[in-house]
Amino acid sequence: MPKVKTKSGAKKRFKLTGTGKIKRKHAFKSHILTKKETKQKRNLTHTGLVDKSDVSNVKDMLNI
Repeated sequence: MPKVKTKSGAKKRFKLTGTGKIKRKHAFKSHILTKKETKQKRNLTHTGLVDKSDVSNVKDMLNI
């Protein structure tokens, strides 16, 4: 049997917290920022958690 490989796109985008939840970054913060308000850009800076409906898919990609 070959080794199971982690999806390289997922390992760049997700990290595990100490309690086993999955951290993620917000989208829409990379370019075309002039039309977005300061409050929106500031709130997109913070990290979020993956929704519980998506956790199983992300764990499969990370082989957790």
